[in-house]
Amino acid sequence: MSTTDKQSQSRMGLLQGTLDMLVLRTLLHGAAHGHDIGKHIQRTTNDFLQMQHGSLYPALHRLEKRGWVVSKWETAPDRNREFKYYRLTDKGRKQLVVEESQWKQMAEAVARVMWPAAEES
Repeated sequence: MSTTDKQSQSRMGLLQGTLDMLVLRTLLHGAAHGHDIGKHIQRTTNDFLQMQHGSLYPALHRLEKRGWVVSKWETAPDRNREFKYYRLTDKGRKQLVVEESQWKQMAEAVARVMWPAAEES
């Protein structure tokens, strides 16, 4: 695998990990269906992050496969239609703590490079 391929794969892992963390964090507030999860992320980021079906649903399936979320078809309270609702598992709650810690470490490391403390004279 070339260096470019490794960098691309690493970047994809970072993006997937970030999306996974945002989904887990959203489900911390309670069960939700995919559309609501995407809208919550979009709304809370002031429309900065636009959740596309091509990214969100593979992420939900990935989280479910890892046992971090479970899903169940349920009729929506305000509609006469079924939606697949996702719920955070105990394993998912534990993973969210890990993901948040790693994200914080990475954000702090990037911040130190981007905005270094006042340099010594």
